[in-house]
Amino acid sequence: MLEDILPLVDFDSDFLFAELDSLGITAILMTLSKAYGIDLESPDVTPKNFKNLDSLVAMVKDKIAEKENG
Repeated sequence: MLEDILPLVDFDSDFLFAELDSLGITAILMTLSKAYGIDLESPDVTPKNFKNLDSLVAMVKDKIAEKENG
């Protein structure tokens, strides 16, 4: 899904945050928010959350769990 909106970004990189500009980050936040019905905002944009694809998945899972429990 993310490769479709950002085809030039290497999502297999362990330095994903370094490959993204502000528009790329915004596109990811908007796409994941819409796809999973969660709220992702600027405080979620951290080097830890955007380190690699696995860290993005973990962030989304945490947000889904928060939504279900809160």
